[in-house]
Formats: sequence, structure tokens, C-alpha cells
Amino acid sequence: MSMRMIKFAAGATFLCAICCAQAQTWSPQKNIEIVVGSAAGGSNDKTGRTVEKILTEKRLLPTSLTVNNKPGGGGSIALSYIGQKTGDAHYVVVATPSLLTNHIVGQSALNYTDFTPIASLFNDYIVFAVNPDSGIKTGRDLIERLKKDPKTVSIGFATALGSHNHIGAGLLMKAIGGEARALKAIAFKGSAEAITALLGGHIDLVTTAAGNVDSQVAAGKLRIIGVAASQRFPGALAGVPTWKEQGVNVVFGGWRAIVGPRGMTAAQSAWWEGALRKVVESPEWKQDLEQNYWSNDFVTGEQFRKDLAQDYGAMKSVLVDLGLAKN
Repeated sequence: MSMRMIKFAAGATFLCAICCAQAQTWSPQKNIEIVVGSAAGGSNDKTGRTVEKILTEKRLLPTSLTVNNKPGGGGSIALSYIGQKTGDAHYVVVATPSLLTNHIVGQSALNYTDFTPIASLFNDYIVFAVNPDSGIKTGRDLIERLKKDPKTVSIGFATALGSHNHIGAGLLMKAIGGEARALKAIAFKGSAEAITALLGGHIDLVTTAAGNVDSQVAAGKLRIIGVAASQRFPGALAGVPTWKEQGVNVVFGGWRAIVGPRGMTAAQSAWWEGALRKVVESPEWKQDLEQNYWSNDFVTGEQFRKDLAQDYGAMKSVLVDLGLAKN
């Protein structure tokens, strides 16, 4: 081989090494958008803004970051927006079980397979809240009302019929031997709107995350009659019994996760997984978990994909009972 050919071969190998190294690494080059599919004030919004705060304050990314609220359609508007950003990892969305349920009920043509799963962050167990002057004083009172006539209890929740908050109410109805589809269910764009309606006396009950109502409970404006967790919450809500303590086997919550558009590369997913791992390992995140009654559940990669597939089947079964499954 001539010296010229040796130099050419060496140069080609060097260029190949550079290209391979570039293919294996990625970092943001422009502003990042964390999209939230509900209005400001609820647990979805809290999730996005907590991630934003930690990423920004700890300088875990080289660019700016904004939270973009796109409420409506039970989260479908936000998912459709992200769905148009194929391969662009500068856009991610705070995902909830609506990623699955919207497809099952026909709210959206998009399924979880149309996105890139990045990481599950935590579980958020559902609580059942009423006004303090409501005739429903305990979980048993609610059960008796639902058994006698479910239409006398208007139940509000975010963000759409068939959402995980709706599923939670349906599970309670099934557990007491009633027809889940007989519930008087009212969907709001966000948990904050549902809580406002409850505070105003326009509905009888809200199913939502504990962190969305704990301040009103502390102020005596609302009362939680049951939590759908396996054990009691700590702190200010320690006095609230679980449904299991009240004789009803209902344990259910809604996870929060980060997913990106389809077509993301392995390097893009790896960057996000690494950044989010630093977020969930931070003292600030752990403090927020405690304050919001969130249960740590950080899962990435293939295991997260398997979990989504399993949850899809389980939630479809409940939504069939609610008379809402279309797919």
C-alpha cells in the first residue's frame, strides 16, 4: 500500500471515529419545551414546573427551558402537538395515564406506541374529597349514597371522561357491587377547575391527587373521606383512612412520566434519562415527593415500555366496564 493510500485510510478512520462519537452523544441546541396537557395549578403542571425548576437551578442543561400549558381534549391537544415534532428531542410532554386512555376511549388516534417513552417519575394516589358541610361525612356515607342512587352524587375530575381520576371512581363503584357506568361523572380541563367547582358547591365530590387539595383540607375548606392508597399518607393527611380500612379494596393512582416524540435517537433518550435521573436524585425533588404525597417510581427504558403495555390492557378492562372503550 502506498503512503498516500495509508494516509487516506487513516484519515477515513479518524473521520469515522468522529462521526460515531457524534452519533452516540447528544445535547440540546435550542430552547426546550416541557408541554403540559392541562391547565396551570394541577399535579400535571406541578410536575412540569418542578422538573423545569430543578433542571434550570442546577444547570443540568445547556439551553433555556419553558413549560408550555396546552389544556384540552383530556391531554390530547398536548399529545398531538408533541406528535408533530418527530425526532426533535427539544420537545417532551408530561404524560399521564391519558396517554393510554385517550386512545382506548377514541379521544385520540395517537397511542403510546406513537411516542418515545423516556421515564416514569412517580405514582400519585387518588383521594376523594367533599365540602366540609356535605352530608357525606365518611367513606361509608359515600358508599351508601352510591348504592342507593349514584346519580345523586356528582363527581368532578380532570381531565376527561375515561381519565385515571374517572377510573378511580369507577373502581370504587365496582368494588361496592355497583355499575361503574351509572356514575354521574363531570370532566374538567384541570384539577384546579374541578376543585373550584367543589368549593362553590356545584358538584358533590372530586377525585384528584392529594397534593391538589391538602391546603384546602388544612384550611377546613374541604374534607378527604378516603384515599386509594395501600396505606395512609404521612403528615397532615395521616388521619384520613384508606378505602381498604373502610372495607373496600381500592388501590389506584395515576403515574406521571416524561415522553418525547417518535423517532428520537438512542442518544437523545440517553440524554433525557440522564438529566431526569439527576432530577429525581436531588433533595429538592425528594422534598416535593413528600410535600405532594407522591410515591417514587423512577423507571426508564425497556421496563417503562413494558409497564405501558401492561397498563394499557388493565385500563382498557376498566373502561369497558365504564362503557367508554372504543379501541
